[in-house]
Amino acid sequence: MKVVIITGMSGSGKSKALNFFEDNGYYCLDNLPVKLLADIIRMLQKLEGFSQKVCVTMDVRDANIAKDAPAELAELRSIAKTKLVFLECEDGVLLKRYKETRRLHPLMMTNPELDLAGAIAEERLLLTEVRQSADCIVDTSLTTSSELREKLKEEVLRNAEASVMQINFVAFGYKYGLSADFDLVFDVRCLPNPFYVDELKTKNGADKEVQDFVMSHDVSKRLMQKIVDYLECALPMYEKEGKAQLVVGLGCTGGQHRSLTFALLLAEHFAKMGFSTHAYSRDSRKNVSEIGQR
Repeated sequence: MKVVIITGMSGSGKSKALNFFEDNGYYCLDNLPVKLLADIIRMLQKLEGFSQKVCVTMDVRDANIAKDAPAELAELRSIAKTKLVFLECEDGVLLKRYKETRRLHPLMMTNPELDLAGAIAEERLLLTEVRQSADCIVDTSLTTSSELREKLKEEVLRNAEASVMQINFVAFGYKYGLSADFDLVFDVRCLPNPFYVDELKTKNGADKEVQDFVMSHDVSKRLMQKIVDYLECALPMYEKEGKAQLVVGLGCTGGQHRSLTFALLLAEHFAKMGFSTHAYSRDSRKNVSEIGQR
């Protein structure tokens, strides 16, 4: 089992780091008591079919972190492949972040006499030994969220383990409305419609006869190439911004013929480029029902 422990200064971006590992297939646990760390990993190792990649955050919300962490981390390293990531951040940046969010520092909740600067100083002292044990220290003082993801990908996952972006190509019918989760929408109602060909009416874009009909027209080929060109340009930029999933809507009148043809062919094209793709028709059952009523 691979275990990544995320710790560091409060306000340094541990939640964003946890989200990154979750997007890369890790089972994530936030604010696990340090004393339970090794025991919980042992229990997870015994679960059949459970994820072999686990990410856990630990910080000064656990008042015993300074006392318990050294022995617990040593035990954990003896039973699982473990990497400890410490997120560092300058005091001035942490002060600014807390003032912007108007949240209390965890140590101020347990000691009301501390001001923010004092809480940051005390936390830094408490985490001194934990920081010294870290396999990787990432300074987030001047990083954006996407830059943090890139640092974690390079310095922790070493690129090879980082998951590729998932692209869902969804065929839909405009007469049933758009879905709120579409990131991009392409309208293919301008193309010749197989619905008006008797032998194709009850088929769909997964059938070779329908695909051959749709793609036999020059306008279809040109539109397909334009969509491919746009996506090949945009997808690397979405990946750089840290987007884990992109939902691309392909719409025709009923979501059965032209749109599904395009969805399937686009999924095939970008799968060959190394992306994780999935294509399906959102409204296929609605169309089958309507056809049956005619």
